[in-house]
Amino acid sequence: MDFKVFGKEDAKTLLLIPGLGVSYEIFLPLIGLLEDRFRIIAVQVDGFTLGKHTRFTSIDDQAAQVIAHVKEQYACHLDCAYGLSLGGKILSRVLERNELTIYHAILDAAPLLPLPKWLEGPLRYYQCANVWTCYHWTGFWRWVFHSHYFDVLLDECRKVYPFGGGQAVLDGYKSVYTNKLEEIHGADIHFWYGTLEAFVAKPQAKHLKAIFPDVNIEIFPKSNHGQLLVDHPEEVAKRIEGLTLPESG
Repeated sequence: MDFKVFGKEDAKTLLLIPGLGVSYEIFLPLIGLLEDRFRIIAVQVDGFTLGKHTRFTSIDDQAAQVIAHVKEQYACHLDCAYGLSLGGKILSRVLERNELTIYHAILDAAPLLPLPKWLEGPLRYYQCANVWTCYHWTGFWRWVFHSHYFDVLLDECRKVYPFGGGQAVLDGYKSVYTNKLEEIHGADIHFWYGTLEAFVAKPQAKHLKAIFPDVNIEIFPKSNHGQLLVDHPEEVAKRIEGLTLPESG
């Protein structure tokens, strides 16, 4: 794991953790909107790095590396942290360990619950095939699912796949879906998801509400997994800025 840093050195801190199969570069449009007002730390998750061959270890190991970095570089404090999908899962484990002070946390469609045992293996290999397809058959899938949202995801998959390959996808999905978030700590926690992913995301939000009743759940109409970030980074930027205004705490 490594960390790309953008923005003003003395500004509020914003940590960004990407999802499985994509690199930190999925955040570049968002970073461009916020870097004049934030110190932005974008994570390169192991197995999905650019220009460097790495292997995904586990959600807990990735969380431990984030915690160690923030302790060393930012005195255990972050103004805001945003995790997308697998990144949200990593962030949830950071919050569960309660070793950092994070004033505002956004879990964007984070998978917080394990899958049934019988489904773990088939889903891992299905998703691996899906990411492999995105990398190798980009032209075909661009034609079938033509949209800016899908275009960006395909490009992201193509960039990171050579450096972690199918093994990173298999290991990532196994770790994501084999543990359950038991508790979570934070002053202000948000859970986002789109209506087009509600079948999967709604149970995660319900579980989070049960263990952290003060969570702020927001549902975005006609949005799929990660689509708010990809298609509307200005909306994500606006919400992050709103959370981190002085009067918001």
